[in-house]
Amino acid sequence: MEREELQKYLGTGDMSVVEAMQKIDRNAKGVLYITDEQGKLLGSLTDGDIRRWIIKTADLDGRASDMMHRGFCSLPAGEQGRAMGLMEQCQINSIPITGPKGQVIDIVIKSGLPGKEGSKREDALRGIPVIVMAGGKGTRLYPFTKILPKPLIPIGDVPILERILDAFFQYGANEFYLMVNYKKEMIRSYFHGQKVPYRLHYVDEDRPLGTAGSIGYIDEEFHSPVVITNCDTLIESDYGEIMGHHKGCGNGMTVVSSLKNTTIPYGVIHSKGDGLVSDIEEKPKLSYFINTGMYIVDPEYLQEIPKGEFFHMTDLAAKLIREGVQVGMYPISENSFLDMGEFEEMKKMEERINGRQTEAWGNG
Repeated sequence: MEREELQKYLGTGDMSVVEAMQKIDRNAKGVLYITDEQGKLLGSLTDGDIRRWIIKTADLDGRASDMMHRGFCSLPAGEQGRAMGLMEQCQINSIPITGPKGQVIDIVIKSGLPGKEGSKREDALRGIPVIVMAGGKGTRLYPFTKILPKPLIPIGDVPILERILDAFFQYGANEFYLMVNYKKEMIRSYFHGQKVPYRLHYVDEDRPLGTAGSIGYIDEEFHSPVVITNCDTLIESDYGEIMGHHKGCGNGMTVVSSLKNTTIPYGVIHSKGDGLVSDIEEKPKLSYFINTGMYIVDPEYLQEIPKGEFFHMTDLAAKLIREGVQVGMYPISENSFLDMGEFEEMKKMEERINGRQTEAWGNG
């Protein structure tokens, strides 16, 4: 591995949570190896380690050294031939090679990796119903949505809604409830002609009822956690891990959240009172976790949604919190959340997906 390529997988102990997540996003393998100033290996850090840290501490100011795994697997130079066997033994997808002073000189990565550490379970969502809120007018995407309903706007050559359904289907989900209103017959006609390998149930929303109100119209009685998601966002994460987290933590509701970094394009003035300036911070970067619009909800709490009334999923979360029900979050990285709610974001989504397809064709 060339030195420039090697640097994509190396980090330092003083890296912040945000910096580590961004670097893991860029190398697309789900892992960093943490070294000291001389390049000596100190530990490994995966996106899972970062997620567990955030869930446990809610601290975005933590450092890589606080959350890294010190019991890492590695091999000395000259023993690369053992890498595949050791990766199988340690159940990892990459392994660092160290020099005589413990410095990282190479990293062996399994070929054909789909991306991040770990592999999806194709049955992880089997039997789990997925509700997709697909009734909105998509006014922010005019004039496109004057012709097509937002769920049928193509990203590449595939409508966004079909991409969302296919993503869940890859994890075993095959029962989908589409909450439809605006241009609903076009949505029905499109999927009728596609002969998709999953079952679609259409629930008519007679008027706009928010991001949750129409769920009360579903007659089905659910006996497992339910996934609820928007029709204009793609979550590129392990859905099996999300569901496992929801069940393992005992949440009544889990909100999938994404890191969002925003740079203020001005110098920010800090005052100490009496009109006196204590500091001027030039173009500070702020980091938050935002709501992606994807939720896991235990079936009994769907009864808390009033039937036929305007009601948002955030209203449900607030109501459950007031009632003492545990509402948790599952954090994902900024690059794992693709949103097409506005033109600029839609262009970014298209570029990501088209770029990925071009790369796949080039490797074919």
